[in-house]
Order: sequence, then C-alpha cells, then structure tokens
Amino acid sequence: MAIRRVIRMGHPLLRQPAQAIEPGEIGSEKLGRLIDDMVDTLQDYSGIGLAAPQIAEPVRLAIIEIPDESARYDNLESVPLMVFINPVIEIIDPATHGYWEGCLSVPGLRGFVERPQHVKISYTSVQGEALELEVQGFAATVFQHELDHLDGKLFIDRITDTRLLAFEAEYERYLLPMEAIHDSEGVRH
Repeated sequence: MAIRRVIRMGHPLLRQPAQAIEPGEIGSEKLGRLIDDMVDTLQDYSGIGLAAPQIAEPVRLAIIEIPDESARYDNLESVPLMVFINPVIEIIDPATHGYWEGCLSVPGLRGFVERPQHVKISYTSVQGEALELEVQGFAATVFQHELDHLDGKLFIDRITDTRLLAFEAEYERYLLPMEAIHDSEGVRH
C-alpha cells in the first residue's frame, strides 16, 4: 500500500480513455494493490473520489467514499468506500442541477457544472459480481465526475459558462457569498 501522486491537468493520461480491466485480472494481487494504493491516496488527499487514471493507471477503475463527517458537503448522505471496476453510467432522468466542482487533478480551481441528477451505474465488484447502483442528487454528480475520468474528461470540459470557473480563493470570496444570496431568494444557480 502506498500513497501515489495525483497527476494534474496537462498530463496526457488524463485525456485518454482508460482500458477495461479483463475478467481474469479481477481478484488478482496486482489489482488489489492498485485498489489499496487508491484508497491510501484518496484519504491522504482528503478527496471523496479517485479514478485510476488520476494516479497514472489507465484502467477503468474508480473509488468513491463520502465519510459521515465530511463537513465540505452539506446535505449529502455518506457513501461507504465503494470500488467500481469497468463502470458504465446510464442517465435515468436527464433533469439537471448545477454544483461547484473541484478536482484533485485540477487543484485550486472550482467550476459550476450542470449534470443529470438521477443515474444508474453498472459495474463489476472486487469479487467479480455484476452489480448496479442508482444514485440521485449531489451523489449523482460525484459519480459522474469520477467516471468522466475513465473517458478522458475533466469537469472543466462540462462547464457551459466559463465565467463560472474560478480559483478557489476567489470562489470563496466572491462567488460563494452570491450563491448564498441566490439560495435565500430561491434562485436556482
């Protein structure tokens, strides 16, 4: 188990579609070590999701964990550590909602991204079982964000209004207060 360096925007691996993990690799010691490294890395970087390409492993593998004590995400139910091998995402309801997203591979920036809020993920578990999971709301955004990495996409590719891309300090100083005003007025942002 090891903490790996998260590669950043500009590294070519982040823009390449990841390769499927072969059925014979599931349950292997090599894949188990990669998953352990991803968990250690996610926890060290204080993230809630990590895709293998973010640590320069171009395979279709992602992990998500939203701890109970995650103060950064109000009104978000916790998600236990989950491992997704060869996940495929399906939009159940195309109605969208926007959130300010950040990314370990795009440090220091936040961007407002609108995504569908009801999706289904079909994936293989670490035990080799074919499973499905439906998620809604902000959790649907988290899953889409992480699984985008497997297709060589970053959240900045999903921003439709580049005026809503900001450095974190400016987001906190200028945009977050405006967001609170809009929320209190019932304005959807």
